[in-house]
Amino acid sequence: MGGVARRYAVVGGGIAGLAAAHKLHELDPGARVILLERGARLGGKIHTEPFVGRPIETGAETFLLREGGQESAALALARRLGLGDALVHPAAVPAALAVQRELCPVPVGTLMGIPADPQRVARLAPVVAGRDVDEGRPLLAPGEDVAVGELVRARLGDPVVDRLVDPLLGGVYAGRADRLSLQATVPGLHRTAATEHTLAGAVRAAMAAAPRPDGSPIFASLHGGLSVLVSAVARACGADVRLGRTARALRPAADRWQLTVGATTDESTVEADAVVLAVPAAPAARLLAPVAEPAATALAELEYASIVLVTLALPAETTLPDLSGFLVPAAEGYAVKAATFFTTKWPHLAQPRGGPVVVRASLGRFGDTRVLQRTDDDLVDLVRAELSQLLGTRLPEPVASRVNRWGGALPQYGVGHVARTASVRSSLPPTLALAGAVADGVGIAACVRSGEAAATRVWSALGG
Repeated sequence: MGGVARRYAVVGGGIAGLAAAHKLHELDPGARVILLERGARLGGKIHTEPFVGRPIETGAETFLLREGGQESAALALARRLGLGDALVHPAAVPAALAVQRELCPVPVGTLMGIPADPQRVARLAPVVAGRDVDEGRPLLAPGEDVAVGELVRARLGDPVVDRLVDPLLGGVYAGRADRLSLQATVPGLHRTAATEHTLAGAVRAAMAAAPRPDGSPIFASLHGGLSVLVSAVARACGADVRLGRTARALRPAADRWQLTVGATTDESTVEADAVVLAVPAAPAARLLAPVAEPAATALAELEYASIVLVTLALPAETTLPDLSGFLVPAAEGYAVKAATFFTTKWPHLAQPRGGPVVVRASLGRFGDTRVLQRTDDDLVDLVRAELSQLLGTRLPEPVASRVNRWGGALPQYGVGHVARTASVRSSLPPTLALAGAVADGVGIAACVRSGEAAATRVWSALGG
């Protein structure tokens, strides 16, 4: 580079883009990193706001501490930023499934609801006997992918999918088990399904390959909320952050890249030696169309689900079950698909002298958007009514409420998603990388890992 500092552009200021910018700063401290975000703030689906005097998440609530048996990228990043002492963990209270108007604890010994021992879920979801047999070959052929629901229905029957797997997957992806890719959503099980001959055996092998120390927490948040992580990364990454600036076009310019940024009446040009795209499928496809048309076409086919989160502050005397929350299978017929009892799940949010009880409900399943078209007031009334039915007691009038709408929030990883993503990446020039939930997973840990990998790729392409 002739002694001239490199220039990187990161498009997208969600946690994947922030992680990419931070990693570039770590790898190439003398470089200039320009971070372009079309919105008015950083963080994407991470956003903490005060609610009845406490920091309550309006979007993503937690991050995984471990992935594949190892410390997650999100935890490692938090530690590098000096946030280790700010970590908080959920209380050791169970979650439940709402089945036939009864709240049943989520069975232990399952992987995304798929049991290692089918007898342990028999009361909640009777298993069809005689299907999960050893047929003398692995469940999946090399390179094969399958919908989670298809595999589990064939081996264990419909109740396991409808009452266990579908609500657990729906809680993460707002999607349906019969459409979501096993390889993309339960990758550990996909790996073992290529060697094991029964589904129960594959679940046991996957759980053994990613052990969790007894009693250790699975998830974490931070004192003050997850926006603390966003702010810490933004401060540490040393990037030139430009908010309210949409990247409208991308084109090669000699051995560099040129981005057209901003509205047509206020546009500017950003030049960079390498670019990381950490945006959803539609804007990524639009930017890639002139430079990598096959990749753009593949990305444009990715579908998304929209959700709405309704948070209620109930009077302090409200009594709730001793649960962290519960999931609602679609077959039960409710609009609410999940509820979190925030002040039970997160002890640090409980006020010592009493205060409102905070409950958050999630609505919105892929393919069903009718409920999302209701007004905010209607949604609050609907959530209160449905939670009352599910809990078997009429909830009091909330003292405060908040509605957060996330349109097109969650990508739907169909069968073959991982192979399509690999094909997209292989078609991109080495100094152009894709990152985030569009490719590698919807969780914070997955997005951090994806952003850091994209940053490493383009830095390496420039000579390291």
